[in-house]
Amino acid sequence: MRILHVLKHVRNSGNGTTNVAVDLACLQAKAGYEVAVASEGGEYETLLASYGVKHFTLDQRKRLPVLLALAGRYRTIIQQFQPDIVHAHMIIGIVLAWTLRVGFSYQLVSTVHSEFQSNAILMGLADRVIAISTAVAQAMEKRGIPAKKLRLVFNGTLGSPRTRSLQEYTPMPLHRPAITTVAGMWKRKGIAELIDAFAQIAPDFSNAHLYLVGQGEVEPFKLRANETGVADRIHFEGFQPEPQRYLLATDIFVLASHREPFGLVLSEAREAGCAIIASDVDGIPEALDGGKAGLLIPPLDSVTLATELARLLRDTSTLNLWRDRARQNVGWLSTERVSQETLAVYQELIKSRVKD
Repeated sequence: MRILHVLKHVRNSGNGTTNVAVDLACLQAKAGYEVAVASEGGEYETLLASYGVKHFTLDQRKRLPVLLALAGRYRTIIQQFQPDIVHAHMIIGIVLAWTLRVGFSYQLVSTVHSEFQSNAILMGLADRVIAISTAVAQAMEKRGIPAKKLRLVFNGTLGSPRTRSLQEYTPMPLHRPAITTVAGMWKRKGIAELIDAFAQIAPDFSNAHLYLVGQGEVEPFKLRANETGVADRIHFEGFQPEPQRYLLATDIFVLASHREPFGLVLSEAREAGCAIIASDVDGIPEALDGGKAGLLIPPLDSVTLATELARLLRDTSTLNLWRDRARQNVGWLSTERVSQETLAVYQELIKSRVKD
């Protein structure tokens, strides 16, 4: 079986879609399949090559002259690699692979990494549509993708080819107790609510510090932090290629997203043994074993978030209890399981084609 993954880029930028696709490509190649990736390129090209994954450059900018060249380039890649499976991870990739499918015999798979975009329904052009959580699967079915096309493959990052074993990382020298998020600096990620919650509890916990790890629209959040009176204890750390170093030094990890298909970082926070507080939305409860591995709170609610932060900071035994719960039952969050279940989707398609 020859597998081609089509995605935007392979840059080491913290993008969850990229990370999942790179993990799949490496592990599928390791399992003995012929695998290639078509993207704009990036730092992970070296990692892919070390696993024997071929990389084809595919410029997916949306200007008309580029789009015309893109179609020709895509057909050239298909002719050269002759894939049995084309796995598209982005909307432009699925449209490209579906539109230019005539004359080729590949089966088409898509993964819905986020259903929030209005045109995410286009991922349903594939023969099989992988949803990364039950919440995503249900949302896509409501939007019109037939249930018979949908397959559920939960996300997971543990044991990723992109990372070292957890024991090999040196924890960051953070001020303790440390409250941390690792997320894009976007409104949807609940950064404003987290800053507001920290400002509420900061007077009672003078040693606590907040670490915001990630890139995005940072300036509005810096302005908000400056208005709290505790800006010297709110640290904007930017993108970090090794967030594990922060997680290992973190007491409480927070993911305050308004919407979240799954929350890949939750698997890493669990492995690191952080006590976790996260929004009770979309796929987050699934990533936290229904709330057994982390405290679930309503989204857009800085008051409740502050209450839970204070409860954990005030009671060491409760904090340690949630740290222990986070570490339990993490085996299912492995990249190896994700790869095997994804391969099963491919094999189902190949078998159905042979029967036809």
